[in-house]
Amino acid sequence: MPNIKSAEKRVLIAKERTAKNRIEKTKLKNTLKKFGAAVESGDREAAATAYKVAVKTVDHAAGKGVIHANNAARKKSALTKKLNQMG
Repeated sequence: MPNIKSAEKRVLIAKERTAKNRIEKTKLKNTLKKFGAAVESGDREAAATAYKVAVKTVDHAAGKGVIHANNAARKKSALTKKLNQMG
């Protein structure tokens, strides 16, 4: 445990940020899984709806700094590619 008061504060802040980032990453993973399930089911409308939610979640995570902007762009590109391959 840190001896300096500012270091103690940094530990607390790091714990809070870790918890928030974990929540955001979990939301992101869940929306991506829902999109993948919609694509696997073959339902174009459900996939399109899940796509919109997934892209929004990816952008939100990138805006919060949970994932890098390039990572977000790569994920959105892959999502779009999957949606377009449905036909």
